[in-house]
Amino acid sequence: MSRLSQSCESCEIKQDETSDKGEEVKGEIFEKRVLLLILLSIVLLVIGIAFQKNLHENPVAEYGIFLTAYLLSGTSILRKAFRNMRGGRVFDENFLMSIATLGAIAIHQMPEAVAVMVFFRTGEFLQDMAVDRSRKSIKSLLEIKPEFVNLKRGSRVQRVNPRDVEVGSLIIVKPGEKIPLDGVIVEGKATLNTSVLTGESKPKSVSVGDEVLSGMVNLDGLLTIRVVRNFENSAISKILKLVEEAGSRKAKAEKFITRFAKYYTPAVILLSLSIAVIPPIILKTPFSPWIYRALVLLVISCPCALVLSIPLSYFTSIGKSAREGILVKGANFIDSLLSARIVAFDKTGTLTKGEFRVSGIFPKNDFSKDELLEITALVEENSNHPIAKSIVDAYRATNPEFRDENLKVESYVEIAGRGLKARVNGLTVVVGNDAFMHDEKIEHEVCVSESTAVHVAVNGRYAGYIVVEDEVKEDSSKALAEIKKLGYRTVMITGDSDVIARKVAEIVGVDEFFAELLPEDKVKVIERLQKSDGVVFVGDGINDAPVIARADVGMAMGALGSDVAIEVADMVIMDDKPSKVPLAIKIARKTQRIVWQNISLALLIKGAFITLGSFGLASMWEAVVADVGVTLLAVANAMRLFR
Repeated sequence: MSRLSQSCESCEIKQDETSDKGEEVKGEIFEKRVLLLILLSIVLLVIGIAFQKNLHENPVAEYGIFLTAYLLSGTSILRKAFRNMRGGRVFDENFLMSIATLGAIAIHQMPEAVAVMVFFRTGEFLQDMAVDRSRKSIKSLLEIKPEFVNLKRGSRVQRVNPRDVEVGSLIIVKPGEKIPLDGVIVEGKATLNTSVLTGESKPKSVSVGDEVLSGMVNLDGLLTIRVVRNFENSAISKILKLVEEAGSRKAKAEKFITRFAKYYTPAVILLSLSIAVIPPIILKTPFSPWIYRALVLLVISCPCALVLSIPLSYFTSIGKSAREGILVKGANFIDSLLSARIVAFDKTGTLTKGEFRVSGIFPKNDFSKDELLEITALVEENSNHPIAKSIVDAYRATNPEFRDENLKVESYVEIAGRGLKARVNGLTVVVGNDAFMHDEKIEHEVCVSESTAVHVAVNGRYAGYIVVEDEVKEDSSKALAEIKKLGYRTVMITGDSDVIARKVAEIVGVDEFFAELLPEDKVKVIERLQKSDGVVFVGDGINDAPVIARADVGMAMGALGSDVAIEVADMVIMDDKPSKVPLAIKIARKTQRIVWQNISLALLIKGAFITLGSFGLASMWEAVVADVGVTLLAVANAMRLFR
């Protein structure tokens, strides 16, 4: 490659890297511009008030100063109001402010008109800053979008755009760099910081054969990684897409505010119009003071505190959850989480580690231990189940080359919730649980064990069983205790035997368990539970996809790399910790408290000032201070979620 083409390539990457930075710079310039316009408006307003007596004698100077200040701060509001009116959205806060201030100018209340617009624009600016801060908080949590990839081509390493890297390519990740794409380590070992993805501050050690995800930071080693997913399907792309889409799903409170504003704003305008017209006609008094009261009422009635703070509360909650390693697909699921009263867990890989190991081999009917392990490992090699993997690993530990060339698997069928059946050198091999042996009418020793037993039969003859064990996760018991303390009923659902399920249930402390279930049976159990209460189901996201989809709230645990989990689940717990479930409930509860605090605060204060304004006991100055004040209080309350 020539120097020219290399420089072009690096230029393309640099353009891609700087595009986001360019948007940030534009945003900062816009903020400074708005702030400057507000400050100029305030300066002109102060000058106008200070020389108001003199200005009365010179109408051109008076209108020149006050209208300039008004337009500097209010042009964007007037433009929005006009644009919304053309689009059919008449009754919004921009319309209210425009009518109120233009009316004040019409009755020659110049300082009040400018003050209303300046303070409203200042409040809007501060609100925008709060929203922007919340967005930046999420963005900083997820600021893991890769800027470049060190692509290995033969003996050379080139810096390329992540979107140009194909699955199967080798990439180099140096100490201090972010892992740009999902892959498997083929060379090297390192310690990774996974906190941005999982919320887990403890570094993770990885070596050859371990899967790593984009966004993790390489702290100390040099890694060669084989890419397993392209950029669009990588972990970080999924996260960014989830966060972007989360705002489109509204919670009940947000829908309530939308419906409320639809009727509230026209009612307020009608009330204001009645105050401006009816009393002066009936009482035969001047219109001017009544119009002023009506305009005060319009200012006070602006619903911006509710319209902004409620969505901001949910948006902040989603950001806080992301910081804790919990991805929430939409605000509606925060409410659904609280309306449910049952939390159901899968067992394997959810409450237990799902890291099985062979603890015993028990051959029968003249089969040896080596023969039993070999034939089982040979057929289990085709399965992705964790139990199958543990048996294959146990065989590989003593047989690194693994395969006996004399043994060939001719056919293979996996039966969900039972086991598998294969043809090996003309022999029928059945591997599975006790129920599968009964289904196949194979006489065998009924193994009642507190560990998982994998039974094996060859040509209808029982060959023995292999015992594999799984460990309960360290925080499962604590998580279940917290969930029960929060007022939820806990249930465990598993396809494992009743004996094993009972043992795990006693260790973790669930209220109830269902064992020996096929995937379709798990769905039926969830449907039965839903007849009494809403159900949250927590599973590993791959084998439990139908159950996750059927529950009122489906949580996929430790399944960030799983397309099925991301697609089906309503919430994704990015690490393997059951303790994130009660944490999600606590964040949801705090969110709901803040939402209703804001609604109550806004309606109470606005109700009081509407009453005062209707009787002429509140001026436009007080109206705008009340409106902006309650809005900022509501926004500050919503931002408490990030603390």
